[in-house]
Amino acid sequence: RVTKEVDSTSKEAKSFLKQQEKWQSAPPASLPTGSGVKRPSGMSSLLGKITAKKQKMSTLEKSKLDWENFKEEEGIVEELAIHNRGKDGYIERKAFLERVDHRQFEIERDIRLSRMKP
Repeated sequence: RVTKEVDSTSKEAKSFLKQQEKWQSAPPASLPTGSGVKRPSGMSSLLGKITAKKQKMSTLEKSKLDWENFKEEEGIVEELAIHNRGKDGYIERKAFLERVDHRQFEIERDIRLSRMKP
């Protein structure tokens, strides 16, 4: 069993709440009365619960949950956020490289266009 904490305003939380409302608002199925009704015996219902298919979790989802739990246990959430915002952060470096690549493309494009016009 995996527990997952999400922000109450996230899409996932909203979809979960809607699903819970559907389960609660659904009218209970009427039980037929009479001698022709078979009730599952204790052993077969128990086996049915055991062999029921469980929702599978992908490797990426499991890794993400493990990483989130590790960050919380070690108390490094804030430290990682500060580090990633800084000059040496991964996100900042990727943004810088993207800006450089875009500028280089514009320069090369201007050179190509100037050579085409006599």
